[in-house]
Amino acid sequence: MTGAMRSLEAAFLIGVEGVSEIWLVRHADCYQDMSDGADPPLSPLGRTQAERLAKRVRDAKPAAVYSSPYRRALETARAISDEVRVDERLVEMEMTLGDDGQFEFRELPASVIDRMSGAIADIAQSHPGERAIVVSHGAAMIMFLTHVLRLEPGQLRFLPYYTSVSVVRVLGERQMLGTLGDTAHLE
Repeated sequence: MTGAMRSLEAAFLIGVEGVSEIWLVRHADCYQDMSDGADPPLSPLGRTQAERLAKRVRDAKPAAVYSSPYRRALETARAISDEVRVDERLVEMEMTLGDDGQFEFRELPASVIDRMSGAIADIAQSHPGERAIVVSHGAAMIMFLTHVLRLEPGQLRFLPYYTSVSVVRVLGERQMLGTLGDTAHLE
């Protein structure tokens, strides 16, 4: 039984040497009392969320922190570390707000998956056997996580909450989901 469990864990990249652990984090809240629509800063609630996330992440001792260039992501990442590496591929899925108040996606899911997958693969390759924090955005994260789970776009019924942590383990071309949308640090 023990051997079978160890084999199962290894299949999901648990305890395997050289596995990179990517903590995919959605930025903190920026929408409460939002005044700057183009690239808003964190709200007071968002700053509190980012502080709680930072305490949790510092205890995990990440090798590096990466971020989308958008202000809300950068502010979240900078709460964790002063040394933030910006990656343009981590931006939000391109969308507009329609007349009916609904989001209209302007970027194809395959495009989002390609750029997010490229960013995550490069980050994992730069940090073999280490943990890296990646701060990004809700829709882009959903597209990437859908890909990791081998689902069709639109089939993952999940909205990552602000500063939620989804852990993806990476070894070469293999990617396995370890945690989805963990917000224990906000409780």
